[in-house]
Amino acid sequence: MTVTEVPSPARDQTLRADASPAAYSTPEREPARRLTQLDALEAESIQVIREIAAELERPALLFSGGKDSVVMLHLAVKAFWPAPIPFPVLHVDTGHNFPEVLAYRDETVERLGLRLEVASVQDYIDDGRLRERADGTRNPLQTIPLLDAINEHRFGGVFGGGRRDEEKARAKERIVSLRDEFGQWDPKNQRPELWNLYNPRHRPGEHVRVFPISNWTELDIWRYIEREDMPLAPLYYAHERDVFQRDGMWLAVGPVSQPREGETVERRVVRYRTVGDMSCTGAVDSPAATNAEIVAEVAASTLTERGATRADDRISEAAMEDRKKEGYF
Repeated sequence: MTVTEVPSPARDQTLRADASPAAYSTPEREPARRLTQLDALEAESIQVIREIAAELERPALLFSGGKDSVVMLHLAVKAFWPAPIPFPVLHVDTGHNFPEVLAYRDETVERLGLRLEVASVQDYIDDGRLRERADGTRNPLQTIPLLDAINEHRFGGVFGGGRRDEEKARAKERIVSLRDEFGQWDPKNQRPELWNLYNPRHRPGEHVRVFPISNWTELDIWRYIEREDMPLAPLYYAHERDVFQRDGMWLAVGPVSQPREGETVERRVVRYRTVGDMSCTGAVDSPAATNAEIVAEVAASTLTERGATRADDRISEAAMEDRKKEGYF
């Protein structure tokens, strides 16, 4: 005769009183499953991607080849695996991008069988819809090509790689951000987000921007890249490059970035923390050549990546917020 153990109220009471891990690690009980911080961030981001993709008819994912968009793409692959990602990727090409990043972008798109849509700032300059800026940078010129691409393809929502820890305007963004019929953002009129419920509804002509990795930090990103063994563009890692110093940053020598009178070109070992427009993105002195070494370096840094390396954010105190109000990423 088989004897079945009858639950004992007295025994259960003893276990509840003793909440130590040892009390719950006996063979009779399954150990509690605990998510690591990266597991929790990954789960939240995948939930956001799935929920928004299910709600919207035509989403797209902004993909520049930078580390944040690479992580977003990796999360999207996981969200729909083994099915392919059910939406295209969109890149606003300034014409000043690093060649290494464009090569990485194209290789990734081919490897994953993605549909890539490109909005070209150069095309707008060539036909007179945009003018070159006096300072030679093109990051602020991306807004109109981006909004035109959203309208042309009737994207109801666009996934972006913005994170709250990057700078203060991005810190104000909700995970789902409504943009009006002109693509503009009102930071004082945002929808509440309660209990992880997201509302991507919008009227015709409007759309939403969605930031699945909003709660990640730069250190989280690098720890995740290391954990998932994700390939990146090579300029994220230490390499020798001809650079010159301007406003406390090392700018690369190239066809769209040349030293001015009095600025000296040096050959230095550097790497990039962000990979935006080549003419306004600075490198940092660094010997970090592996993901583990970058994790250690970022953990010890007291400057955010944008504060350390982005000249376009230094135009004014509200530079990013002003651009986002106009429809920027």
